[in-house]
Amino acid sequence: MDQSVFRITKELSDLQKDSDLSLAVACRDVDVRNVRAMIIGPHETPYEFGFFEFAFVFNKDYPRKSPQVQATTTNEGRTRFNPNIYANGKVCLSILGTWRGDRGEQWSAAQGLESILLSIQSLMSMNPYENEPGFEDAKEAQDQKNQKDYIQKIRHETIRISVVHRLEEYLGINPDGTVGPSNVNGEIVSSGSTESDMDILDEESMVPFEPFKDLCKRRFLWYYDSYLAAVEKGKSEVKDNQSFARMPFESHGNGMEGKFNYTELEKRLRVIKAALDAETEGWAAEGLQAKAQETTVAVNLQRQFEQVVEHFKRRDLAHSIELMDGNPFVWVVTYFGKPMTNLDGGLFRIKLCFSPRFPEEQPRARFETKIFHHRIAADGTPCYYAPQNRREDVRTHLEAIIDALEEESPPYDPRTLVNPEAFKLFWGSADDRKMYNRRLRRSVQQSME
Repeated sequence: MDQSVFRITKELSDLQKDSDLSLAVACRDVDVRNVRAMIIGPHETPYEFGFFEFAFVFNKDYPRKSPQVQATTTNEGRTRFNPNIYANGKVCLSILGTWRGDRGEQWSAAQGLESILLSIQSLMSMNPYENEPGFEDAKEAQDQKNQKDYIQKIRHETIRISVVHRLEEYLGINPDGTVGPSNVNGEIVSSGSTESDMDILDEESMVPFEPFKDLCKRRFLWYYDSYLAAVEKGKSEVKDNQSFARMPFESHGNGMEGKFNYTELEKRLRVIKAALDAETEGWAAEGLQAKAQETTVAVNLQRQFEQVVEHFKRRDLAHSIELMDGNPFVWVVTYFGKPMTNLDGGLFRIKLCFSPRFPEEQPRARFETKIFHHRIAADGTPCYYAPQNRREDVRTHLEAIIDALEEESPPYDPRTLVNPEAFKLFWGSADDRKMYNRRLRRSVQQSME
């Protein structure tokens, strides 16, 4: 095997095994040199929980020479999201040779895909205005105003372009808010791609390569309340139809131009949420058809169900599990709270829905019994991570959900912020934690009523 291909393959494998919730990578099996990567915007920055995609091209000299990197979340080349990430997709980094850097900041063979992604992610800071050379120590009154204005418009466009535009394309949502028709595979028929330069087409199959479609849908459900909170914050700071301020380093064709309209963004976010919920519910009907046809996925899920039931019995676990209406695509789990914890005495119903395209589309879980928990969104969506190499194993998903629910001393990780109110209390002061425990216990007691 070509040494550069071996190195790229290993780096991809290592990143896919990693549990980093803010990075994702993928490539076609036949073309390992062309890699797609996604960075989910860091917490407490104007890029928070946005979906930013990049295209990597590795040449035969890799890792002796750095790959070519292109930002593809650019609103079709019209939006510059950062002083170092241009509207035409250019990423200015010294390690890529696209920007002059100090000695020791140039590319070396010790660096790789992950270090490039982390370097790009570091550009998505709390105050990206300072990324522009010469503006690092800008403290004048006008600079301070510019910093605030820049943050405001990045936050707006992060939601509008990287989240709303992308999900509307994935779901086939039309400008009037209606959802387009589905094709024979149950997939939404979309009139175009999320970005004009995003869908790299295989010359033989002409099938668009959208490796992060399911990931973005699931993460949207995680971060939905955070998006709404960002909209409310934006409404308090700017008025609808107020024009974006142009920054000193921006120019025509390489800036971020437009107007604020948080009212419209909120409406579109709610339409996306409703469409995702409807899509999930639609899997049940598709699943019954797949069961009748005895498809491979239907047979696999039925077998896995029987194995999980047997596993629960062998381990003498109190939790029960059944199929809704005998449908292997809809599992209902009754979870009994762990003794001697804040969950003790609780009785929670969890519904796990599967797509006929499982495991390419991962299951979507929801707590149907109300619970106040920092890893459970207000609508009941749990935040959990199933390892990439076990994503087809349903038991792994169930165990990951239960682990997220029962973990008493988790490491601080803002990427798991799916319930802003509960998260703030859990990680707040000692009094905040007491309040969190009281509200969790109250929801546990109510689960039995």
